[in-house]
Amino acid sequence: MDINNLIQTVLIYALPVLFAITVHEAAHGYAARHFGDNTAAMMGRITLNPIRHIDPVGTVLMPLLLYFATSGAFLFGYAKPVPVRFDRLRNPKRDMVWVALAGPGANLLQALLWGALMYLLVGSGMQERFFLEMCRAGILVNVVMFAFNLFPLPPLDGGRILVGLLPWKQAALVSRVEPWGFFIVMALVLTGIVSTLWMHPVMGLTYRLLDLLLTPLSLLLH
Repeated sequence: MDINNLIQTVLIYALPVLFAITVHEAAHGYAARHFGDNTAAMMGRITLNPIRHIDPVGTVLMPLLLYFATSGAFLFGYAKPVPVRFDRLRNPKRDMVWVALAGPGANLLQALLWGALMYLLVGSGMQERFFLEMCRAGILVNVVMFAFNLFPLPPLDGGRILVGLLPWKQAALVSRVEPWGFFIVMALVLTGIVSTLWMHPVMGLTYRLLDLLLTPLSLLLH
């Protein structure tokens, strides 16, 4: 593998990935505090300092190993999840939906901002490939995080949203999956099921939504 291409890829993706992870996790903490749980605040996790959210294995080592092993074809990573005590929320079943939505919502907003920045750079005549590629990376990373985290299986955000929306009996059944949820999701990822049946359709819809939201800016700059 060309080391120069690797270094360039790391530099292009480093800032978008750090922002995507940091703001995602901080958003969970802010939402939890808003709805009554101060656990993340007491542990110093409601912060935009990326060091507080980085997991050495999941955020650094695993993505790099997968990048080398698959020549960049498959990447996966994770941050340290923000601690949330759902039983401390004022209305646990309802409020867990908003707390879970906060993370993916933050990623959708970041994707929109990276897209707006790209339009502004292009509109101003910016030809520097590095910054334009960083904007594209910012959109991609956040769209991937938005779609993946909405997968409806605990402990992913989509699973928590599903538990919050289902009637109590069904919610209890789904929540029992959580101890094995990570391994189930990994198996579904490795077999391509998540990619084919979830990621591609949801990412496609998300890109269309972003295009729609950015249309006024595009027309203004052209």
